[in-house]
Amino acid sequence: MTELDTTGALPIARSVAALRRQIAQWRKQGLTVGLIPTMGALHEGHLTLVRRALADCDRAVATIFVNPKQFSPKEDFAAYPRTADSDAVKLAQAGAHLLFMPGVQEMYPEGHATTVSVGGTITQGLCAPFRPGHFEGVATVVTKLLLQSLPDRAYFGEKDWQQLQVIRRFARDLDLPVAIEGVATVREADGLAMSSRNAYMTPAERQIATTVPRAMVEAARAIASGAPVAGALDAAKAALTGAGFTGIDYVAYADGETLAPLERFAPGGRLFLAAWLGRTRLIDNIGVP
Repeated sequence: MTELDTTGALPIARSVAALRRQIAQWRKQGLTVGLIPTMGALHEGHLTLVRRALADCDRAVATIFVNPKQFSPKEDFAAYPRTADSDAVKLAQAGAHLLFMPGVQEMYPEGHATTVSVGGTITQGLCAPFRPGHFEGVATVVTKLLLQSLPDRAYFGEKDWQQLQVIRRFARDLDLPVAIEGVATVREADGLAMSSRNAYMTPAERQIATTVPRAMVEAARAIASGAPVAGALDAAKAALTGAGFTGIDYVAYADGETLAPLERFAPGGRLFLAAWLGRTRLIDNIGVP
């Protein structure tokens, strides 16, 4: 399939050939292209990426692909929300020019055998031990999306900070001619970071979830004021447990670029958190000024 599907709210390319054909036409006109990779179930955070791309580039291309390679057998691939029709409407309203929405066979045809893996401290801590294979799956699919579209810029939310650093690292190491742009986390009015997985929570859990940003802000203030890092992290964990979180993967303070753990305040340090509330795994991070 090499033609665009123009029957819906937004032109859709379902094949790499159709995607490349449209982008080639724009290139002939001297237009710049921004790419917004997503897994769908779009919220205001994703739409902020689209608007940022439109501010920087002439054309904004969003992608929706629920990537099986970044889910472990115990994770929620089958249950991950899929809302393609409403997503396309949201993207059109935000001003996107094209949606690339390939199937699994298009992305990983028979015989696909290549994986992109990033080493070093970036993939040693935080989410990596709890989600084996996840960042290889992310690096592989994003490498493919960047090569399939060859945009001028690609946009990713800072909520998934470790993922952002992984993408920056392989783009730099592989000399990909794409600027990787991080966009600040978009939050609800009560401070909770927007996430597609927030829809998993019950109303009661959603109220408890506000403990995450509050605990992180308190820990950041303590560390910035010179308090012992270990004590600030323990206080955040206690706040989560006391509020009703059912499990804590980590609360950590690390260098924002290398993600190496920090034992005392340092410029560029960030707080990172991952915790479970029922069946929902919440992650967040903030800078420590």
